[in-house]
Amino acid sequence: MDITIDTTSVNTGTPPFDKHLQSADLFDAAKHPTIKFVSDKFSFTGDKVSEVTGQLTLLGKTAPVTLKATQFNCYDSPMLKREVCGGDFETTIDRTQWGMNYGVEWGFPKNVRLVVQIEAVKQ
Repeated sequence: MDITIDTTSVNTGTPPFDKHLQSADLFDAAKHPTIKFVSDKFSFTGDKVSEVTGQLTLLGKTAPVTLKATQFNCYDSPMLKREVCGGDFETTIDRTQWGMNYGVEWGFPKNVRLVVQIEAVKQ
């Protein structure tokens, strides 16, 4: 599983907030236009994915992360006529590990909960 997020297209619905998120204070989109997760191991409970480990690259730094699966399920899609699997994957990271320190001195939390929704079609 490879996931890439384009930091230059962050859209919260509030343009001034988007610009701040893209600034050097946070995502530094000019220098680091993407955030990337590349999996290297899938763990299963029975026939269902329970977690995915991999490398998260944020602000040019890479560190290991484990995404735990919740609500994971597979089914035969009547529209696609193929098996489809998907679910929510989540973890909590300490953003300062990647050098994203903005606001910590004012009491903003270092820990950020990431929730990733994935759906894949069996080929």
